[in-house]
Amino acid sequence: MPYPVLPRIAASFAQQAMMRTIGAQIVAAESGCCEISAPLLPQMGQQHGAGHAGVTFALGDTAAGYAALTVMEPEREVMTAEMKINLVAPAVGVRLIARGRVVKAGRRLVVVTAEVEAEAADGCRRLVAVLQGTMVPVDQA
Repeated sequence: MPYPVLPRIAASFAQQAMMRTIGAQIVAAESGCCEISAPLLPQMGQQHGAGHAGVTFALGDTAAGYAALTVMEPEREVMTAEMKINLVAPAVGVRLIARGRVVKAGRRLVVVTAEVEAEAADGCRRLVAVLQGTMVPVDQA
């Protein structure tokens, strides 16, 4: 994604303790889209050596949520109401990249999708998960 991160999104992402814990970075965020990447560290693995589905889900959900936030009014935030994930391949590689986008933004619900890819050391990427969900606009706390 060749666009910069919106300041509001960057400030919100900086407060994400979970994303800091896994070393995630927000790469890009613009109206209706967001990209987040994280190294696929050994402590994120499951018993078969692939990245844990929980990490894949967290990245996809966060990318989709920030895509939704890009289309909200400044006084609004979003929260996940529901999210479905299809794991289509093992998350094997050195890094995960999640791209979220808004499918339809309404006043009460925002339908979102995300794709998560695993990137190998040679730069080749493989789709590992597809997510679809609903975000709910909420007032800032």
